[in-house]
Amino acid sequence: MTSPTTYGGRPLTPAPGVPTPELRVARFRPHARRLFWSALVVIAVAGGVGYFYGNLRAPFEDWMLLTAAAVAVLLLAVLPWATWWSHTYTITTRRVIERSGLFGTKRTELPHMRGYTIQVRRGPLQRLWGAGTLILSNGVDAPLRLRNVPSVELVHEVLVDQVEVNQILAHRDAQPATVPTAQM
Repeated sequence: MTSPTTYGGRPLTPAPGVPTPELRVARFRPHARRLFWSALVVIAVAGGVGYFYGNLRAPFEDWMLLTAAAVAVLLLAVLPWATWWSHTYTITTRRVIERSGLFGTKRTELPHMRGYTIQVRRGPLQRLWGAGTLILSNGVDAPLRLRNVPSVELVHEVLVDQVEVNQILAHRDAQPATVPTAQM
């Protein structure tokens, strides 16, 4: 018996009785548009330091300017970037994983096999950037919210495909194995 062929770009399903390894389908971060203000702060601080360095009045010194600039860049640019960088979403062939946290990691998982509803919410700015928020709810646990997902329509389609394939595999594996009888 061969593995079924795919139609319309659907993922392949493994042959019956073959163990399926967990493969990573996608890994992404929230949309980077929230870092716009951080980039603006870095540009403004660089311009301010370049303008005022060596031109400060008597009670102020250049080291004070550099210290203030370093603190501003650290708090308003580096910290938001590190927070954004530490938040990842991973879609595998078995589950969806949200991992976040700068110092302590928080991890949330939702298996595809149990099935869940997918709701897409998009505000006006998210539509402009092609982003959106996906809400995954299985009716038992708290909903998993994937906020500011870039290319939200593509991610939605991938999640629908993974749930469909996992539901088919779960149903197929739950059926008793039938042995064909020889007819004479």
